[in-house]
Amino acid sequence: MTALCFGLYGIFLHSGQISMKDPSLGRYKAFLFVGVAYFVIAVLVPLILLKVQGATLSFPAKGMGLSFVAGLLGAVGAFCILLAFGAKGTPAAVMSIVFAGAPVVNAIVSMSLHPPKGGVSAIPWQFVLGILLAALGGCLVTMYKPAPAAAAKANTPPAKIAKAE
Repeated sequence: MTALCFGLYGIFLHSGQISMKDPSLGRYKAFLFVGVAYFVIAVLVPLILLKVQGATLSFPAKGMGLSFVAGLLGAVGAFCILLAFGAKGTPAAVMSIVFAGAPVVNAIVSMSLHPPKGGVSAIPWQFVLGILLAALGGCLVTMYKPAPAAAAKANTPPAKIAKAE
């Protein structure tokens, strides 16, 4: 479900930005509604679930701080996706870089925070190969993405477009 949602995220975010009909500020308008959606799903739903399950609303400072940083990282990442779209990036290229790069970053940071038993020499070659293939895959998808179909001219009546196809 997560892969499906994240796989569709960039497509809908880019489409929302374009549908704002504001070439210079549409990405910020789209991001505003991403924030509204996050508020509904990430604030209201957990509050309801906590209330229904009878949880106390006490939160340790460390847990709040780390969770807040996670939220900041997610929001900044989403904002950077919009900046990439604004720099003429397409969903296919931008999201390929994001989702090929994220596991590489995750693996490196996770291993630095929790080194493998036996040290660096204990890292299986298949793991290293997987990281290299993920990076290579993101690069190849970005470099060789198919060109989009030519857009129909705005002043051409739909009937003529259909006949031309």
